[in-house]
Amino acid sequence: MPEFKFADRIATLPPYLFAEIDRLKSEVAAQGVDIISLGIGDPDLPTPQFIIDALYEAAKRPENHQYPSYVGLLTFRSAVATWYKERFNVDLDPEKEVISLIGSKEGIAHFPLAFVNPGDLVLVASPNYPVYPVASNFAGGEVKLIPLLDENDFLPDLDAIDAATWDKAKIIFLNYPNNPTAATATSDFFEKIVEIARKHNVIIVQDAAYSEVYYDENKKPKSILETPGAKEVAIEFHSLSKTYNMTGWRCGMAVGNATLVAGLGKVKENVDSGMFQAVQEAGIAALKHGEPYVKEFRAIYKERRDVVVEALRKINISCRIPDASIFVWAKTPEGYTSAEFVSKLLKETGVVVTPGNGFGPAGEGYFRISLTVDTERLKEAVSRISQL
Repeated sequence: MPEFKFADRIATLPPYLFAEIDRLKSEVAAQGVDIISLGIGDPDLPTPQFIIDALYEAAKRPENHQYPSYVGLLTFRSAVATWYKERFNVDLDPEKEVISLIGSKEGIAHFPLAFVNPGDLVLVASPNYPVYPVASNFAGGEVKLIPLLDENDFLPDLDAIDAATWDKAKIIFLNYPNNPTAATATSDFFEKIVEIARKHNVIIVQDAAYSEVYYDENKKPKSILETPGAKEVAIEFHSLSKTYNMTGWRCGMAVGNATLVAGLGKVKENVDSGMFQAVQEAGIAALKHGEPYVKEFRAIYKERRDVVVEALRKINISCRIPDASIFVWAKTPEGYTSAEFVSKLLKETGVVVTPGNGFGPAGEGYFRISLTVDTERLKEAVSRISQL
């Protein structure tokens, strides 16, 4: 039988973090252990019924059974622009500054192909969503990780990056509210990085997938596009996944600088055929009428967050109180690496959490808890953690 070898870009990939967690989880579950999975950030709450109804009605119409537009229905892009105006007071041209995505992961993965040439430097604020460096490497880019540290509130130290690095850099990837650390970005930070990016001609890619899961009306996460001058250098990726519990629907968008949006569109028109139009129509319904439901989801996540933070502190595991996202980022107990603690926890208690080092070297010494099971199961999970 012929032997087919993977291309180097595939053969050198580390195991995808969440796929590896699923494999280990299956091994332990096969032994009859009751698994509580706090690993992947996949909301357990159902998609609101009105969104499902909108999909059902749209799916019945024959015009939605054909190939969709590569960039998305203008009605969907207009709904995104209206939502951005109402939520962030950001003006967007739906024809030039908004593009639909088959989930934000797809768009983020394709974006470097539009702007990164072999050898170009890509900066990634890390710990990070693994797609940022992988997509950059696929495009031939050279990745430099910029550490996010507790003492800097998990914001990159922009002053620690020298001018030569900024001059060489093509892109910097940001993610606020942050996965995995749950940190949020300040207006001052966004203003500073926009100023630097404009000076050094660097593209800012800001992943805002968790912006609507926040816990204090006075601390709403910001869009980088609220920052003066940001549209000159920035593209922001967003998704309906976490906001409306639509992870499986694959419905997202990218907005911002028209050239950056157009470049992504050029890639997409050559590698996919756009988002199912019925899903886009359901997305329009979500963006127009979903806020009352999102408020209910925030209250549920807040209760879960408070349960976890209080329980962890009682057993002397250090963590910050997150202002946003569906995660709690906690320090591993003394004497354990991230991988050792997570492995021991899974094997001895059946609780699945994510090792911090899986998000990059700066994540060593931490683990991530996803607030994606109900409160009673979270209490049970932390109780098991306390038994180690």
